[in-house]
Amino acid sequence: MSNQQLTSDELQRLVEGQTVPTGFLRTVGQHADRTALRWKKGDGSLGQWTFRDYGDRVARVAAGLAARGVGRGDRVVLMMRNIPEFHVVDMAVAFLGATPISIYNSSSAEQIQYLVDHCEAKLAIVEDAGFFARFREVRARLPRLKTLGLVRSGGEADGDFLLDDLLASQPLDLESASKTAKPEDLATVIYTSGTTGPPKGVMLSHNNITWTVECLRRTIDLQDYAGKKLVSYLPMAHIAERMVSHYQQAFLGYEVTTCPDPSKIAEYAREVRPNVLFGVPRVWEKVYAGVNAALAVDPEKLKKFGEAICAAKPIIDAMAWGRATEDQKKTWQFLDQVAFRTVRELVGLDQLDIAITGAAPIPKEMIEWFRAIGIPLAEIYGMSESSGPMTFTPWKVKAGSVGPAIVGCEVKLADDGEVICRGGNVFQGYLKNPEQTAETIDADGWLHSDDIGVVDEDGYFKIVDRKKELIITAGGKNISPANLEAALKMIPLVGQACAIGDRRPFVSALLVLDPDAAKAFAAAEGISYGSITELASHPRVREEIHAALENAMAAFNNAERVKKVTILGAEWLPDSDCLTPTSKLKRRGIHTRYSVEIEALYSS
Repeated sequence: MSNQQLTSDELQRLVEGQTVPTGFLRTVGQHADRTALRWKKGDGSLGQWTFRDYGDRVARVAAGLAARGVGRGDRVVLMMRNIPEFHVVDMAVAFLGATPISIYNSSSAEQIQYLVDHCEAKLAIVEDAGFFARFREVRARLPRLKTLGLVRSGGEADGDFLLDDLLASQPLDLESASKTAKPEDLATVIYTSGTTGPPKGVMLSHNNITWTVECLRRTIDLQDYAGKKLVSYLPMAHIAERMVSHYQQAFLGYEVTTCPDPSKIAEYAREVRPNVLFGVPRVWEKVYAGVNAALAVDPEKLKKFGEAICAAKPIIDAMAWGRATEDQKKTWQFLDQVAFRTVRELVGLDQLDIAITGAAPIPKEMIEWFRAIGIPLAEIYGMSESSGPMTFTPWKVKAGSVGPAIVGCEVKLADDGEVICRGGNVFQGYLKNPEQTAETIDADGWLHSDDIGVVDEDGYFKIVDRKKELIITAGGKNISPANLEAALKMIPLVGQACAIGDRRPFVSALLVLDPDAAKAFAAAEGISYGSITELASHPRVREEIHAALENAMAAFNNAERVKKVTILGAEWLPDSDCLTPTSKLKRRGIHTRYSVEIEALYSS
C-alpha cells in the first residue's frame, strides 16, 4: 500500500503505544554519536551536542525537576529563545509525564499572568533576567506557581534554581522514565489567539504528535532523515517550529542549529546550509527582495535574470510532474549554471531538500520564482488544532494551492465551502473550554478550520477566504483584531477602528473620528474647520491621537501593537459597504474602499 493510500487508522496502528519520550529514546539509541544540537558561542564558533550528550542532559534535568516536585500531569511553562537548553528542558519535562508549555517571548507581564494561571503551571523556567523580570512583576498573583527557575542568571534575577542546579543531579533512568507518559497524555498546550477574548489553549496529546510526525515522514518521503540540517529560529510557542525542529528531530534525528535572534536567519542559513527550512512568508519575501535589490544595481543583469526566470518556470513545473523533455531539462541545467546556482549559494539555500512556507498566505508568483531558481518551495496549510499540517506536498506542487491532504488525513469541504479535516492530528480540545471545543470539532470528529476553500480534480486545496477574522501577519503572528479595535476605541477622539495587518509586516489601523468628541476637541483647541474630513487631517488632531496610541497599546506585546494609523473623518454607517445592519465591520468592504490609504501606510 502506498503512503497516500494509508488511512488514519492504519497510520494509528503504526504509532500505537508511542510517545515523545519513547521516540526520542529510540533516536538516541540509533544515532548516539550524530550531532543533535548546535549553537553559536560568544566567540562566534559553534558549540554542539551529540544525541548522547542531549540524552544525558535530559536525564539530569528530569531528575532535578522530579526532586522539585514535577510529576505526571503537572504543567511547566517555558519562556526561552531558540537555544539548545530549550530542547533539553522541554524533553525532560515530557519524560516525567508532565506537560511543557512554551509561551511567546514577547508576552507582556499581564499576558504571562493569564497564561500561567490558565494552564495551572506549578513551575516555570525562563531563559534570563529580562524574562524573569516580567514573571516577577506578576508572581504574587500566581499562587499556583510554586517554583521559578532560570537557564542563566544575571542582573537582579533571583530565581529558585538555575539550570546548572538541575544538571548537577544524578541522571534519571530514561528507559524506565519513558514509560511514565501515556499516548493519551498531553504532550503540550499551544496558546493561539481567538478572534475575540483571551488566547485559547490547544491541547495536543502524545498520540497527536507521534501520528503527525509519522504522517509528515511519509508525506515528505525522503530516503533518510537522520543528519538533515535545519535552523531553528521561530518561537517554540508556534506549532510549526515545535513540530519541525523539536518533535521531528526527536523522532527522525535532524541536526538542529539554534538561532536565538530570528532576524539573523539569513546569516545562519549561509553558515549552516540547511537541508530543511520552514519559513513564514516574511522570510521568503526578504530573500526575494534582497536578491532582486542586489541584481538591480546592474539593470541589464536584472533583465536577463528575469528572462531566465520566465524560461525556467514552465520547465520546473514540467519536471515536478514528470512531464519534462530532455531538452527542457538541459535548458534548466544551463540556466542553473549561468544564473541560479550562484544565487542559491549566496543566500545559503543551495543544499535544500525541503523548503516550506506556511502560517500565512504567500503570493503564487513568489513560490514560482523560488522554484524556478531551484529552491523547492512548497506551501503547507493547517493550524495548531491539527497539530500543524492538514495539506502539503513537497514534490508535485501547484503554486497558489496548499496541496493535497497529508498522508492519513481526510480533508474535504463542508457544504458552505469550509475546509474541514479528520485524523489522528486533530487536537484534544481547548483547555478549560468545552463550549468552543464543541464548536470546532463536530460530532463526527471533523475539525472545522473557519477557512473557505476550493479543491480541484487532483485533490489540491486552495484557501480563498476566512470565516474567522484573525489577522495573520507576514511574520506568522496570529492577532485578534477585535481586541486591538476595542483598545483603539478607548481613545477619546476615536469612534470606530479597523485593524489592518493580514500578510503585512506590521499591524496598522484605520481610525474614524467620533463626531461629537471631535467637535468638542476642536472647540476647546480653537480649531476652525469646514468638514469633519478636514478636521481629521488637522495636525493637532493627529498629534492628540498619536499621543494616546501608545497608552492604548500598552497591554499588547510588540508584535501585536498598532504601529501606524490613518485618521478618517467620514463616519461608517450601518448597512453600508463598511458595516453590517448591526454595525459589525465588513472588513473586505473597508479594505476595498480604503485600498489607497492602506497601501500608503505600508509604502514607506
